[in-house]
Amino acid sequence: MNSFSELIKNRRSMRKFTGEPLSQDDVVTLLKAALISPSSKRSNCWQFIAVDDKEILDKLSRCKEHGATFIKEAALALVVTGDPLASDVWIEDCAVTSLMIQLQAEDLGLGSCWVQVRERFTATGMPADEYVHGVLDLSLQLQVVSIIAIGHKGMERKPFNEEHLQWEKIHINRFGGK
Repeated sequence: MNSFSELIKNRRSMRKFTGEPLSQDDVVTLLKAALISPSSKRSNCWQFIAVDDKEILDKLSRCKEHGATFIKEAALALVVTGDPLASDVWIEDCAVTSLMIQLQAEDLGLGSCWVQVRERFTATGMPADEYVHGVLDLSLQLQVVSIIAIGHKGMERKPFNEEHLQWEKIHINRFGGK
């Protein structure tokens, strides 16, 4: 990428992957991006589980009734968890790092998609967080916020069209929609 502006316009959710594995260098770069992510008072309340095992990816793809099946086709899933005892803003910190991982993936020319886990449910009604805990045998203290599916792009997506920017959502010095 030549600029951050170009990076954020090109980063689009990717739900189709080629199946080609990621290089070790790419995985290390993605993990570094996660660990460099900012956190409140540098609490580093997040922890990450890197999954490339196809059987586990398949199980994780069933963590929600809708919107997670593509995880099984990803080369890597980064499960983003937070420790509520480490920070009162663990959800926000995990959200920030989830986006940092996605931006790093785009910078590497990889595709990614955020799978929301927190406050979601499996097809049987089980909380998605509880389901992922069972699949990965996570400590009960860790709360799953998201799973970032990552892989080589299985399709091309056009960059975000700036003609679709909703400038009416910007308010200067006051909110006019009383």
